[in-house]
Amino acid sequence: MSELSKTAVTPPTHTAPPAKFSHGVRKGNILQVAGQVGFLPAVAGQPPTPAGPTLREQTLQTLANVQSVLEAGGASWEDAVMIRVYLTDTGHFAEFNEIYNGFFADLKEAPAARTTVYVGLPAGLLVEIDALAVLG
Repeated sequence: MSELSKTAVTPPTHTAPPAKFSHGVRKGNILQVAGQVGFLPAVAGQPPTPAGPTLREQTLQTLANVQSVLEAGGASWEDAVMIRVYLTDTGHFAEFNEIYNGFFADLKEAPAARTTVYVGLPAGLLVEIDALAVLG
């Protein structure tokens, strides 16, 4: 396999995506994590279950899901250069920032760039996050 082969990345905590896409794709030293939501780790034969109804529960699980794809692709949050956040409610922005800042409080390097947009997500889901990482 050449250094520039494109490889799908699926951590063991994730089921197959519902359409033809990958949870993550690595090509060379670039890893793109697809948008993740706050579903709990997959249980065979069970439908996906949100971590809970609150923004805090869903955000922490969503960040854990992004992290599992990063790790499965050989990266960490230190390698992330771009994070995109999709919120369903503009009223959640301040609370989200508080949760986000707490999650990344121990980051040793400069934080990733971030974009936040407001979108519609499937019923009950409040947040979606994707990331772009560049590995050493």
